[in-house]
Amino acid sequence: MNDIILLKQGEMVLKGLNRREFEVKLLSNIRRRLKTFGTFKVYSMQSTVYVEPQDDARMDEAFEACKAIFGAMSVTRAAACAKDKDAILQTTIEYLGPTLRTVNSFKVESKRADKRFPMGSIELSQYVGGLLHDHFTHLKPDMHHPELTVNIEIRDLAAYVHGPAESGAGGLPVGVGGRMVSLLSGGIDSPVATHMIARRGVQVIPVHFFTPPYTSEMAKDKVLKLAKLLTKYCGRLKVDLVPFTHISEEIGKNCPEGLMTIIMRRFMMRIAERIAIDNGCTAIVTGENLGQVASQTAEALAVTEACLSIPTFRPLLAMDKNEIVERSRVIGTYETSILPYEDCCTVFTPRRPRTKPKIAEVLDAEEALDIESLVQEAIDAIERVTIDI
Repeated sequence: MNDIILLKQGEMVLKGLNRREFEVKLLSNIRRRLKTFGTFKVYSMQSTVYVEPQDDARMDEAFEACKAIFGAMSVTRAAACAKDKDAILQTTIEYLGPTLRTVNSFKVESKRADKRFPMGSIELSQYVGGLLHDHFTHLKPDMHHPELTVNIEIRDLAAYVHGPAESGAGGLPVGVGGRMVSLLSGGIDSPVATHMIARRGVQVIPVHFFTPPYTSEMAKDKVLKLAKLLTKYCGRLKVDLVPFTHISEEIGKNCPEGLMTIIMRRFMMRIAERIAIDNGCTAIVTGENLGQVASQTAEALAVTEACLSIPTFRPLLAMDKNEIVERSRVIGTYETSILPYEDCCTVFTPRRPRTKPKIAEVLDAEEALDIESLVQEAIDAIERVTIDI
């Protein structure tokens, strides 16, 4: 009995003439992600990716990793066998027997992708289901609400038997959507935004701004831990850590207090744009959410991005905070995000920030700053950290 992992493609099947490009990237991502767990043969047929373990493969860990790879709609472990009704029956008894003994009701669903197989789908389901009922006498057939659905797939190379599939990560394979810079703070929102844009096939370069000694080394370590958690979905990440202390202090000394946050955000955007251009990125991604804080009103967002020549994407823009929190729990970043370490935005928050700033007054306030010099100083001091899976 051959244990195998099946990944069913999602929206990739709608890509027409470009579909093969998406499949090649998905296969490449799977191979790279599974290297840690041994040797696997990975190939694609009929909108399904097959992951066959070799002698040294660790299947349990590989299966968990496959569930987090963008591009797969569902993931399941299955047993491959000969395309013969009795071989299929015997494989079902052996492979799903331990589970069948623990449930009271079942049904069999068959799909015949290989039309050369002599039995129809319904006929095969009835044949296997009837004999399973004879073998496991406590089982009751239930076509509507079974405790276990036995799935049989007849495909080109073999027949596959498995229980219910588990949800995959969905989306598109990382790498097909280009590259973008993603601003990564230590909060709840930005890791979720990074995950969401990566789910659309984007390779991200996380950028974090830190302000020692106002922020601690633990705050920076927290962000790197968040990046580590995101590698489960995004693959290896190269994080740019940007020192922001001098810029923050200069803004605090020379600019009106109510405009400090907006001007700091504009500096972050300028630096992020420089990093993006240097790395062939097409846009900047942020975790901003409309109306959540003073710097995220429509007017403030417009002023913030007015200094850019590339687009800003905000995946969370219209989401409710509860929705963002729930998604952070699902992707596993929430518990780290709520650790009580400060970030540079909270440290330098003014008492009464302007919620509806005017671009003219912001430009006038920035006249007191040597913008280019400050941006270049920060870029020259960037610390780059590679985070592996």
